[in-house]
Amino acid sequence: MTQSYSKLKVYSILAIGLTTFGFAPVLVKFATDYSALLLVAIRTVGAFLMLVPMYLYQKNSNQYDVKAVGSDNKWMALAGIALGLHFTLWISSLYYTSVASASVLVTIHPIMLIVAERVLFKMNFAPTVWIGVFVAFAGSVLLSVSDYNAATTFANPALGNGMAFAAAAIFAVYFLIGRKVRQNRSWLGYVFPVYGYAAATCVIILLVVEGLPEQIDSRVFWVGMALAVGPQLMGHGSLNYAVKFVSPTLLSTLILTEPIFATVLAFFILGELPAILSFVAIFVTLVGVMLTWKKKPKHQRNQS
Repeated sequence: MTQSYSKLKVYSILAIGLTTFGFAPVLVKFATDYSALLLVAIRTVGAFLMLVPMYLYQKNSNQYDVKAVGSDNKWMALAGIALGLHFTLWISSLYYTSVASASVLVTIHPIMLIVAERVLFKMNFAPTVWIGVFVAFAGSVLLSVSDYNAATTFANPALGNGMAFAAAAIFAVYFLIGRKVRQNRSWLGYVFPVYGYAAATCVIILLVVEGLPEQIDSRVFWVGMALAVGPQLMGHGSLNYAVKFVSPTLLSTLILTEPIFATVLAFFILGELPAILSFVAIFVTLVGVMLTWKKKPKHQRNQS
């Protein structure tokens, strides 16, 4: 596989995955009358079960990474627990605070990651990458401000904001683990156990907090399955594929384009016309992302 083809493949998978992220808030909007914990459990369990046939096929074909070293197994378990907690905290935060506030706080992870990669892994990022991260984050903040409805009251903003911030921190940890483990594991060899641990984490939280539901309404079931196919398998799956070749900081900055896709989809699906300020915010975010990706760090150029 040539270097140019490898880049084309990685970027194409990322483009498809990032587009699916935009469907997440639109889909959740159809299930806000139901338990957030139940929705997250359906999403994570559904995604894991969809991978089972692929896992069985590759295992029987001797293509699956069955010989994982002990440390890899521990790291993947930790990554799965982190992912489950991230999903639970992020979706639950929307029940207590505004979408605007939660979106700003949960998207602070690129700043956490660029500092972590510099301190922990001694990554040397170009000045444009640092500038791009903060500009893209500023665009995300501006987009959230443009959507904020001052007349709306929320159940517990402090709790919701705390959940969103914790979700961002946990996501940064999850991404850093993926950077470490994916170097020696295939895509399926990583996501299958990680998604399994994530599903188990979400189910345990549901059982402890709310208990087993007597029945599951068809709407929340299908919304959960749609989240499993799109944002999780295709969206997070694309990130887990690309993290072997691309810095987590650059990938997490790309995630800031999620509100842009969501805004466009909300217009066509829900008929929500964005404010003028939203277009300015979208432009600022895109400028930040372009600055971030203008030049890769030396360490990553050698890997691609």
